[in-house]
Amino acid sequence: MTVHLNDIDDNLNRSSTPIGLVAVQCRPGLYRNGAKRALDVLIVLLSSIVVVPVIAVLAVIIALDGKSPFYWNERVGRGGRTFAMLKLRTMVPNADRQLEKHLAADPAARAEWEATQKLKRDPRITAVGRYLRKLSLDELPQMWNVLVGDMSIVGPRPMMPSQRELYPGTAYYSLRPGITGPWQVSDRNQCTFAQRADYDREYDLSLCLATDVRLVLSTVSVVLKGTGY
Repeated sequence: MTVHLNDIDDNLNRSSTPIGLVAVQCRPGLYRNGAKRALDVLIVLLSSIVVVPVIAVLAVIIALDGKSPFYWNERVGRGGRTFAMLKLRTMVPNADRQLEKHLAADPAARAEWEATQKLKRDPRITAVGRYLRKLSLDELPQMWNVLVGDMSIVGPRPMMPSQRELYPGTAYYSLRPGITGPWQVSDRNQCTFAQRADYDREYDLSLCLATDVRLVLSTVSVVLKGTGY
């Protein structure tokens, strides 16, 4: 099934949920349609001198529990296609089973999960993982996804395939998901999952070099404050 974004008016964009591949009609602009991607690759290559050793050290620390320090997780990318996103592991083994048990035993937690797709007190997260998430260090391996073109440095928060039916919009599908972005630097613990569509739509409309620079600088502030989640 293919959904053409130019066939859907703005009101429908905010309430419909396309499933399957989405034929994206790009907005005009040199930065959006070429320079942004070139800058992503340049940043990854230049930063790898520092980022790769940091990832290696963190991987050794995580692996002390005897499990793999990395994991691949399926995410929805530009145009609705799926890709495997690389992250440092921050959860216990059998995390999905742990989540289901926790939600079944705690109605308040289930309501929180259904509204935000996150838990403020998530029993799946390891002790090391909590620090990695607060500082957003678990996201560093996603530089690989940026290099190969699955993601961008700045863009919407990567969405899981199971969350597509909860997402009330189509702006996400015209963009590469980002390591950081407008939702990632917002008061994200206070908003519902559906409200992510508003951040994505506003970013799609304002996408330019100045917007991305501002969001990267905001990300530095978030990391220094340790407000990641």
